[in-house]
Amino acid sequence: MKHLNIGIIGTDSSHSVAFTRLLNDSSDANHVPGGKVVAAFLGGSEDFALSANRVQGFMSTLETEFGVRRMDSPEEIAASCDAILLTSADGRVHLEQFKRIASYGKPVFIDKPLALSGAQADEIFRTAREQQVPLMSSSALRYARQITDDLALHGSVSVIRADVGGPLDVEPTQSYYYWYGIHSVELLYGIMGSGCAEVNVLGGEKVEQLSAVWLDGRIGTASLSRQEGTPFSATIQRHGQSSSIEIDFAAKPFYASLLEQIMILFQTRISPLRWQETLEVIRFVEAAEESRRLGKPVRL
Repeated sequence: MKHLNIGIIGTDSSHSVAFTRLLNDSSDANHVPGGKVVAAFLGGSEDFALSANRVQGFMSTLETEFGVRRMDSPEEIAASCDAILLTSADGRVHLEQFKRIASYGKPVFIDKPLALSGAQADEIFRTAREQQVPLMSSSALRYARQITDDLALHGSVSVIRADVGGPLDVEPTQSYYYWYGIHSVELLYGIMGSGCAEVNVLGGEKVEQLSAVWLDGRIGTASLSRQEGTPFSATIQRHGQSSSIEIDFAAKPFYASLLEQIMILFQTRISPLRWQETLEVIRFVEAAEESRRLGKPVRL
């Protein structure tokens, strides 16, 4: 395994600190080997409070606790590092930031959401293909330990239905489901795989249900709750077997499981997650928002 110098673009997300701790602190119980974060670019969005209010604090943590160097541009990060974590909290800036670094050809992980529309997501992957950039994007929920253990034990091919649940937090600058609803959508796709044909949103005062039909007739749902403290959960149905899972935050951290997949990308330059599925996740969220507005099913 090669030792990689890794750069961060966007220190306005707690993920920038979480990833750095897991990579740089070899004494951490969930340490992920293979690289070290050595440099970071602030980024940040002034009209997005969760970004503007945290960007300097997270950068200071990276500098003082982990010795990460502050750099002045995404281009400087791309020129000086072997691989890049694009962790900007604001999905609106991902396309522009990615275009600024694509010509360097370094492997890139873009934190969720990849983009805030199918058109933007298409443009990101088109640019990646043109510039031959190994690229991956995902929510950490896709790799939650309890889910991957269940799929390893019982298999994913045999899944006939999945019902997932999770919290619904909305940020006005991040569209509607892209900020937090996408976590549950990624969880659903991690179980069901790609091939969704149609999604229909049934709104409610406390819970919104995204009900989807796959091309092979299977059903998948995501119940998004406004109730504080709602856990992530999943019920996975197979012929003759059913699993009911509540995602346990006390188990192996999601970020460690996700980072292990990211390091596969960084080390091999091959993404463990198909780009077509990532595009479908973005289109699913887009179609769900459209269904919510129109009050009827929308085809992907």
